[in-house]
Amino acid sequence: MSSFPVIRHEMEYVCTKCNAHHSIDELLYTCPNCGGVLLLNDKDFDEHKKISGKKWQEIFDERRATNCQALKGIFRYYEFMAPVLEEEDIIYLGDGHSPVITASKALREDLGIDFAFKHEGQNPSASFKDRGMAGAFSYLKSMVRRHGWSNILTVCASTGDTSAAAALYGAYVGDPIKTVVLLPEGKVTPQQLSQPLGSGATVLQIPGVFDDCMKVVEYLAAHYRVALLNSKNSWRILGQESYAYEVAQEFRWDMKNKALFVPIGNAGNITAIMSGFIKMKKLNIIEELPRLFGVQSHHADPVYQYYHQNRENRIYHPVQVKASVAQAAMIGNPVSFPRVQKLAAEYEALGGDFNVVQVTEQAIMNAMIIANRNGHIACTQGGECLAGLVAAKEQGKITHEFAILDATAHALKFAGFQEMYFENAFPPEFGVIPKESLQNRPHTIIAKERKDALSYEEFVEETAHNIAQFMDLAQK
Repeated sequence: MSSFPVIRHEMEYVCTKCNAHHSIDELLYTCPNCGGVLLLNDKDFDEHKKISGKKWQEIFDERRATNCQALKGIFRYYEFMAPVLEEEDIIYLGDGHSPVITASKALREDLGIDFAFKHEGQNPSASFKDRGMAGAFSYLKSMVRRHGWSNILTVCASTGDTSAAAALYGAYVGDPIKTVVLLPEGKVTPQQLSQPLGSGATVLQIPGVFDDCMKVVEYLAAHYRVALLNSKNSWRILGQESYAYEVAQEFRWDMKNKALFVPIGNAGNITAIMSGFIKMKKLNIIEELPRLFGVQSHHADPVYQYYHQNRENRIYHPVQVKASVAQAAMIGNPVSFPRVQKLAAEYEALGGDFNVVQVTEQAIMNAMIIANRNGHIACTQGGECLAGLVAAKEQGKITHEFAILDATAHALKFAGFQEMYFENAFPPEFGVIPKESLQNRPHTIIAKERKDALSYEEFVEETAHNIAQFMDLAQK
């Protein structure tokens, strides 16, 4: 069984804008020199090249059977993520290693595409955000231990999933960490709101959308001693790289003729996934990079708008978001966009293919319902990815590849949107009109008044008879 790695490297922050290098021995979220977004760099990364790609595969495959608690989750890939942390600092709550489920035969045949969902709703707080929080809180725990901090406040802006993950990991670590989450009032589902409240976090609400919350927490991080937990936190991006490693391992490190579809919200997840695949390609762990498709709703599509300009004259513009069922992706000015620019260029330079597709709100909801009717547990973002796959096929952007779709959270978090679909109750700003064939409602099979008028035996017999008639059952 695997023991905790002895390897330790030196890491640093690198600014995506001015290329300045900064020490990781302080809480930094933007470059002190120019305000640019940071990435984490392993200064000793080339040391990994002394080990063959095949050997790295064997190391990670062996760790699937590890008894080492710290290596059971996302830190199975410790050497590529945070080779500065000690075993005692790593937090594991069951994060990572979410299942990749091949789409049902009927669904694949109906759509004419071979694909699978990676169900991130199987993470402990029921979304992919746990990967990033495992990374961010493990680093923070290390900082607390080494500096002897007696009080540290973590803060994040959220549309639901980030706050749930932050509150869960913060509650697990406990003192001296306290957790505050800032939510856009009325823009979070009741299920998602219940999670940070249940974990004991301080939940603050403001009018507006996610981008407004993000501006407030950025100001707090710039002027007060707080630990920012949004994807501006580079340790969160590092934790989310584990998704790429898991996908590669799931397919026995063979990414030939594979395509990944990832929703773009704050652009942290697609950034992390690109970074992970770039590392594996540089170390010959994979021979080919998979094709990578970001997906955005037409109600929040700044990255799509950028990449669909002429390559030589691209100019980035934030957009004003509209109401979206893909709430985690309802972001008009993603903080990780500079990372996307930098890593997409590197991805393509290594032979990869990076695309962004746009889908409608109608297509997202239809796709989510269709996926779940075929045995999946896809959230609206999972529906967004399936809609993106269908759009890419219709546009001739994908033909023979096997696609892996990122279902970022559990379907139950978005049960309210499903209910609105079934009840045809979407407000006009969503632009969603249900397909009657996809609606589903409960049926009352016997009235309460009728039950009260019957003996219990008569009630059982009449109810069963009604069910037999309703379902057109043949008698024995």
